[in-house]
Amino acid sequence: MAKPDRLFRLLDALRRLPQPVTAARLAAEMEVSPRTLYRDIAALRAAGARIEGEAGLGYTLAEDPALPPQMFTRLEVEALMLGLAEIGLAGDPALARAAEAAGAKIIATLPERVQRQALHAAQAVFRCEPRASAPAHLGLIREAIWEERALDMTYTDLSGRQTRRRVYPLSVVWLDRALMLLAQCQLRQDFRRFHLRSMQDVAMTGESFRPRRVTLLRAFHRILKDQPPR
Repeated sequence: MAKPDRLFRLLDALRRLPQPVTAARLAAEMEVSPRTLYRDIAALRAAGARIEGEAGLGYTLAEDPALPPQMFTRLEVEALMLGLAEIGLAGDPALARAAEAAGAKIIATLPERVQRQALHAAQAVFRCEPRASAPAHLGLIREAIWEERALDMTYTDLSGRQTRRRVYPLSVVWLDRALMLLAQCQLRQDFRRFHLRSMQDVAMTGESFRPRRVTLLRAFHRILKDQPPR
């Protein structure tokens, strides 16, 4: 791995891992020897990163040169941490990891006093009945929405009947106990709502509906005001 890439990964690890983080933990995370890890710490410090600590004590990223300073009120900090914690319980591993990484990056940009407020927030999230794990094809659906590409799938309706569909995916809605895809169905030539757990054999196609997603989603939202998802 090229040294710039390795330093970037090390900086990211210092943001993500609970601090102070030991050199052994960092070396294992980076898959490098302790000697290389110590040289990389020195290189980051020379580049302007304020990394406190030393071998045997652990390291803390006190000031991150790659991120601009941020300022939030205490209530804004509570809202951010509560929202990120809720995402962590959403049942989508990729999204949960992204929330954890985003939280670490946000905290790294805060002044020390506000960092303490974020790390010891007054509110927390706990669910006695956690959501069921998200279907494996959620990541594919998310990518299709980003890329504005049509999806092919087999859908099982409430009566148990299966049909093959091609849809333009517009948005995934997180309900209390289910995930639902808002889409324009090409079979019905209309907007439809699909439960993700009733979708099988999901595949992204080469058909693009760019740049219609935003327009279609706005039209769907107007309909949803009268017919909220269930």
